[in-house]
Amino acid sequence: MSGEDAVLVIGTGAVPFGRHYEMTVATLAAPAILAAIADAGAERKDIEAAYCGTALGGMMAGQRCLKLIGMTGIPVVNVENACASSATAFRQAWAGIRAGLHEVAVVFGVEKLTRLSGPLPIEPDDWEGAYGMVMPALYAMRARRYMHDRGATAADLAEVAVKARRHGALNEIAQMREPTTVEEVLASRPVADPLTLLQCCPTGDGAAALVLASARAARRFSGAGAARPVRVISSTLVSGRYMTGFRDMTSPEITKRAAQLAYEAAGLGPEDLDVIETHDAFTVAELIYYEALGLAREGEAVGLLRSGATSLGGRVPVNPGGGLLARGHPVGASGAAQLVEITRQLQGRAGQRQVAGARIGLAHVTGGGISGLDHGAAAIHVLSV
Repeated sequence: MSGEDAVLVIGTGAVPFGRHYEMTVATLAAPAILAAIADAGAERKDIEAAYCGTALGGMMAGQRCLKLIGMTGIPVVNVENACASSATAFRQAWAGIRAGLHEVAVVFGVEKLTRLSGPLPIEPDDWEGAYGMVMPALYAMRARRYMHDRGATAADLAEVAVKARRHGALNEIAQMREPTTVEEVLASRPVADPLTLLQCCPTGDGAAALVLASARAARRFSGAGAARPVRVISSTLVSGRYMTGFRDMTSPEITKRAAQLAYEAAGLGPEDLDVIETHDAFTVAELIYYEALGLAREGEAVGLLRSGATSLGGRVPVNPGGGLLARGHPVGASGAAQLVEITRQLQGRAGQRQVAGARIGLAHVTGGGISGLDHGAAAIHVLSV
């Protein structure tokens, strides 16, 4: 992609993730949107289109959020793709700018999970869900299989949570900011054996937003984000393939396929990445994704974690923002929050959790459990400066 064809992130915004019982979807999203626009040095009238990602925000969520801040009349696209909702919205905005539909767009993800109790609801016609395959149960099965096949221990899984909390303690929007220990993780309340409470992402509320612009349009703005624009060099979205019979629960086909496409489109490989945000909804997921994203060969993910390579100060920090385990996982907001984190890392604006010299980053999120599919969706974006 030539310089003039590039799509740039020129503004970011987010609100603290947590349990905001008194807030609505609109009052969560509005400050994140306004912060992203201000960061770009833009005004509301400069935004030509909006893309809203939410899984459970209800009908016309985007319009409801934008009405609150006087941004009406522009094209609004509402995207539902489970946990990948706002990452999919980001891709749609990127595609719209590349196609010339508009030059400046805002993307935001928002979710309010405190209105629910228990695990995310599964569609009643999904037979795996009807038999109890909710997400904690699914990942518990993956964890048991991974421990059996890879020789990982319960303490290895707990170390993922410890790392997430260590990083999250440095993130001002993270829901879980208290460091923890392996012993505390293993002693926390059992959820689905072998997973304990601190090995599962917390539910909560949150919102994150980004302003995207064409290279030509970006020159009109002079905010802090626009002064250090980040280029989208790869945008990949795939859905799961239907498979009958045996599925290898330790090797996510959908993420491996998405990663290969993303690397090919960006013209690089996993060895070129400086910082990564990945979908660590449960501790075992991060280890599985080390292998699926090509950071480690099969069976070597635990060794990579133990080496410190994926911690801040290591060779390729993973989830420096705390990941879903510490930042929290308000489903529709998580993809956008990952992209905000990667953007700020590449801009050198991540504060105490800054990855030194970061120039290329990857954000990976999956969405949805559907019977017969590995996952419903996987979105991977590669950004660079």
